[in-house]
Amino acid sequence: MRIRTTKTKNGRLFYVIKTYYDSYGKEHSLTVEKLGNENDIRQKYGMDPDVWAKEYVAKLNAEEKEQNQDISLSFSQTKRITKEHRYEFNIGYLFLQKLYHELGLSKISSQISKRHGFEYDFDSILSRLLYGRILNPCSKRATMGFSRTLLEEPAFDERQIYRALDIISAESDFIQQQLYQNSFAFGKQKTGVVYYDCTNFFFEIQQQDEDGLRKYGKSKENRPLPIVEMGLFIDAEGIPLAVCIEPGNTNEQTTLKPIEKSFYLNSICQNS
Repeated sequence: MRIRTTKTKNGRLFYVIKTYYDSYGKEHSLTVEKLGNENDIRQKYGMDPDVWAKEYVAKLNAEEKEQNQDISLSFSQTKRITKEHRYEFNIGYLFLQKLYHELGLSKISSQISKRHGFEYDFDSILSRLLYGRILNPCSKRATMGFSRTLLEEPAFDERQIYRALDIISAESDFIQQQLYQNSFAFGKQKTGVVYYDCTNFFFEIQQQDEDGLRKYGKSKENRPLPIVEMGLFIDAEGIPLAVCIEPGNTNEQTTLKPIEKSFYLNSICQNS
């Protein structure tokens, strides 16, 4: 790196310039930093601008040289790898972690935890369930194993995952309402036209739940098995707005109004 100056009516401007060569061997110059006007430099640092700039760029070059030093590693052919020690980590979830916090899910988890007085880390459970569902869809037990491969160890055990599922179900409307409001930080949804549809999922069991969601109903695959029904609202661009889960024997037409009411309540909360 070196110093370049240009003349202006208010004095010389100082820049830090770096030269590099592209894949064809052609030379290019890149402006690394604008140091400012010579009068400003003299007033700020109490030094001759040329002397200060020369010392500053020398410091930058020394730091760059140190960062670009070769590193030598030595390995022993006789030393055994410790069986219990982890040598590799899954970091593919970190970009999802950024979205998780930007959507305010950590704050939502904190509010739910305070409301229920949890002794376990509900935020850790909810986040790992989401990462696992996106990156490695599997059972809750397998999600526990997947969570152990991540860079950050899970702050919960398998038993606590199953305990948290009931809370997630009970707080579903609250989570959706908060997510809808927080999503406006990424832009306003196109809700002039919204779409709603239902689908269902079957289970490889023969008996329906007496008090649960798995009931005999009209299966989209015509299987004589208990099913669970899901309804989904999306905006004009296909972005999900609200979802509901109903017993498999529920008439689809009756599921629209409750979720529609919830959706419009979200809109009112956002605009108030």
